[in-house]
Amino acid sequence: MKRKPPASPYELQRKAAQRAALNALKRARRSAEQAGVSLSEWEDEFLSSVSERVKAHGRAFGDPELGGPGQALSAMQGRKLKEIARKANGENRSAPQRKRGARTPYPSRDINDE
Repeated sequence: MKRKPPASPYELQRKAAQRAALNALKRARRSAEQAGVSLSEWEDEFLSSVSERVKAHGRAFGDPELGGPGQALSAMQGRKLKEIARKANGENRSAPQRKRGARTPYPSRDINDE
């Protein structure tokens, strides 16, 4: 009985990214259902179509410039997935965060006030 040669590390990384993407999609849908949040028709279609493409092809985008070689979702798909998960968890969109180390400007002063 012959043994299969060990899978390459790239293949293992790709399979792990595929499993992680599928789990994240399932988690987002499940948390929306448990919280009683109704997803829009577009969000529901997005989750189902992306999961089908990941299952069929191993990743959900065709253009290699849209994501890394070992990733299953493109950058925009990941962003939309996070937005759906945030909506399901009931978190509101907060104001954009300030950059770390950004300073607040000093209040303006009038020279003649002194």
